[in-house]
Amino acid sequence: MYCFGIAAVVHTAEEGRAPRRIWCLPAAFSGHSMEAHGAGLRRVLVLALCVAGIWSAYIYQGVLQETLSTKRFGPDGKRFEHLSFLNLAQNVVCLIWSYIMIKIWSRSGSGGAPLWTFWSPGITNTIGPAMGIEALKYISYPAQVLAKSSKMIPVMLMGTLVYGIRYTFPEYICSFLVAGGVSTFALLKTSSKTISKLAHPNAPLGYLLCFLNLMFDGFTNATQDSITARYPKTTAWDIMLGMNLWGTIYNLIYMFGWPQGIGFEAVQFCKLHPEAAWDIFLYCLCGAVGQNFIFLTISRFGSLANTTITTTRKFVSIVVSSVLSGNPLSIKQWGCVVMVFSGLSYQIFLKWRKLQRMQKKRKAM
Repeated sequence: MYCFGIAAVVHTAEEGRAPRRIWCLPAAFSGHSMEAHGAGLRRVLVLALCVAGIWSAYIYQGVLQETLSTKRFGPDGKRFEHLSFLNLAQNVVCLIWSYIMIKIWSRSGSGGAPLWTFWSPGITNTIGPAMGIEALKYISYPAQVLAKSSKMIPVMLMGTLVYGIRYTFPEYICSFLVAGGVSTFALLKTSSKTISKLAHPNAPLGYLLCFLNLMFDGFTNATQDSITARYPKTTAWDIMLGMNLWGTIYNLIYMFGWPQGIGFEAVQFCKLHPEAAWDIFLYCLCGAVGQNFIFLTISRFGSLANTTITTTRKFVSIVVSSVLSGNPLSIKQWGCVVMVFSGLSYQIFLKWRKLQRMQKKRKAM
């Protein structure tokens, strides 16, 4: 009996009779097939968990962020003006969270980057997000999400003007779709209902703050990459701990470093309006939980999968804001949203295709 995969040729006892072919399973085939099927199913379930975790955490965080920037609290109808205080609260919660995770999961003496190395990206990571949050005083939440989705534009500008990088034609198409969509959205008239909810409507200032936020984020990401290159054993929790430690230090100095610091006013507001304090706590908790799922996604499925999930999440956030939070968008504005996310989707496709080519080259070698 000779086995060829799952087919076997069996010779009969009688001479002169042609051999007949039967189908059989190798002894180990059934077990390996079931194990592979089980592993594939677990992988799909983990991916579904990551998608659900990232979407639910950050979409709800967006709702809370919009609530804190537009809602009038208490009988006196006061707004929570100190939105940058959210960054300090987020830093503290994520600092505690990452410390706990390191104690639970990481081995001592892992050889990661020392905490002092995060002092410079900690500065830009403190200033950048603060500008992004402050922008909500001047533009709507959908406008802010759309503007912050155009991260590729300052990256390509810096790459072309400073480093002389040449990009491909498809990459310029992506940039054109995103830049065109955001610019047209900014020029279109915003509904009076949306404007009435803003603390200080000022579209040019709001978009400028978002653009500066992206520039600072670009420096932060580049510096983090250089740190992980110098210290390859640095884990995501090490980065989270270092960044939030320095962010906490800088924000504490800025907000509580003098008697008239805005931190004192923010704390007093939370004492008078416990509902706002609860929203801030949930906002921070969503950020910490969302970071967990992002780290899990990157470690299991790669950065491309994470980019895809977070990009689609932003689109859903705009839909949720428009439907649930009362920020109606016109047909032209929805066209701009589709234009931007078409460019982002095409960018993801280009990255996927590039990744596929690289994997084929590695297999060929």
